[in-house]
Amino acid sequence: MALAACTNGGSPATSASWVPPASGPSSAAAPAPDQTRAAMRAKHGIPDFADAPSPEPITLAGGDSVEYLHRIPTTQKVAFLTIDDGYLKLPEAQELIAAAGVPVTLFLTTDAVKDDPDYFKPMVDAGAVIESHTISHPNMRGKSFEFQKRQICGSADKLEQWYTRRPTLFRPPYGNKDDNTLRAAKSCGMTAAFMWTETVHKGKVRYQGPKGVKPGDIILMHFREAFRADFVNALKAIHRAGLTPALLEDYMPRPA
Repeated sequence: MALAACTNGGSPATSASWVPPASGPSSAAAPAPDQTRAAMRAKHGIPDFADAPSPEPITLAGGDSVEYLHRIPTTQKVAFLTIDDGYLKLPEAQELIAAAGVPVTLFLTTDAVKDDPDYFKPMVDAGAVIESHTISHPNMRGKSFEFQKRQICGSADKLEQWYTRRPTLFRPPYGNKDDNTLRAAKSCGMTAAFMWTETVHKGKVRYQGPKGVKPGDIILMHFREAFRADFVNALKAIHRAGLTPALLEDYMPRPA
């Protein structure tokens, strides 16, 4: 894949503030009316959540690098579900995200998406927000600043072209980064870069510390064969903790 031109700033990103998907007529993959959505949640065992609190944006340090966050420092009863890559495009992923009616952040790799960018549009219609995960999913640690800048800016350029909104958040592949990564992300217009607190794989939530999702935790899963089990069990873990899914973008500092 040819690298997209790096525009550093791009056009201004539209607001990513999450709004629940509207009810009404839709295609099979688009958000369903309320009764149908409730039936779909029951079918898949997706829990119902209380409304998320009004978000309290965090403060980030300035400088020529973005901060690298494993979690959001908040006491609000929220957690954040993130889904990476985009290589496997199962129809049930569209259905589950529409049925759940909760905010999710998709960190997409453009080489994974380029064969069918339209696949992710119903997820955006259902409230998902798409962010940058590089062009080709390299291990960024140890690479030159210019290489990393091309990967991040090029990804943001292409995702903006496909989905009309320019990403403002970045996740390095494998969670691997160095100082060049964080400087390159800042130069490409990113607000912050993200690791994670919990992972989900083959339906099992894996905790780095004591079991249980805590306020501000960031959960990582992928577009894989076990998507249904991963997605539902991630939401159940959030629900058991008495938390509500929230959108990462809503907790970033407001533009001046």
